[in-house]
Amino acid sequence: MPGIASNRVAPPIYERQAPARPRSDAKRGRIIEVATRYFAEQGYHAARVGDIAATLGIAKGSIFQHFGSKDGLFFEVYKQAVRSFSKYLDAPIEVRQSGFFEVLRYWLVRTEHMLHEDWIPYRISLLGNYGTDLVLRREINRFLMAEDPYGTVDFVRFGLQRREVRADMDVEMIVSILDWTMERFQDALLTAALDPGLFRRQSELAEKKEARIQQFLDMLQRAIGAPGESAARRVERRRRDRRRPASKAAALS
Repeated sequence: MPGIASNRVAPPIYERQAPARPRSDAKRGRIIEVATRYFAEQGYHAARVGDIAATLGIAKGSIFQHFGSKDGLFFEVYKQAVRSFSKYLDAPIEVRQSGFFEVLRYWLVRTEHMLHEDWIPYRISLLGNYGTDLVLRREINRFLMAEDPYGTVDFVRFGLQRREVRADMDVEMIVSILDWTMERFQDALLTAALDPGLFRRQSELAEKKEARIQQFLDMLQRAIGAPGESAARRVERRRRDRRRPASKAAALS
């Protein structure tokens, strides 16, 4: 099978490349920039390295010299796209103060807003998750596990410190559950926005989006949440507590 890991014995081609020299960084960055647009607009399989080279005005072999293969080029494009995403704890401070599960809600609600702000990285992310060969997908999984681009480990520790996440589960297991479920659920939201024709009843999807987000968070809270009061109930209680002083002041005036 062709790809960055086509040889089962030798390491993937991208791992066997010599480190990029400083004088070639600008050229390498320009290749990634143009390739990102091609992959996003045409998809992984339809995008052609020859077309990317022609747009750049360079030889096709020059791209292979930098990235080893088409798979190697897409892998660099994917990494750059994913690194551009916000981490969980980049949520506003008032959201973080509301708790672990409210941070999750914040990013789920903002999924489509972020897509409209810049759709290309999200398209690349979807292609990497679902539109590439199994060999390339394995390298993507290794990258996600090694680099933790969304800051999931720190976010889980944040939840543990607040006692909102189960302390009787292995941290790596909680991280894996969160990565798997959030990725799939956000991908479903992104797919609906990127490919409107995929779902027959778009109005129904829009109407039920908030309810589905709440159901997803309830499910996740039952799986990894600490026992006791649910996150949703805690947030509602805090909202009522913040309203009480204002109500008392109004009554005295």
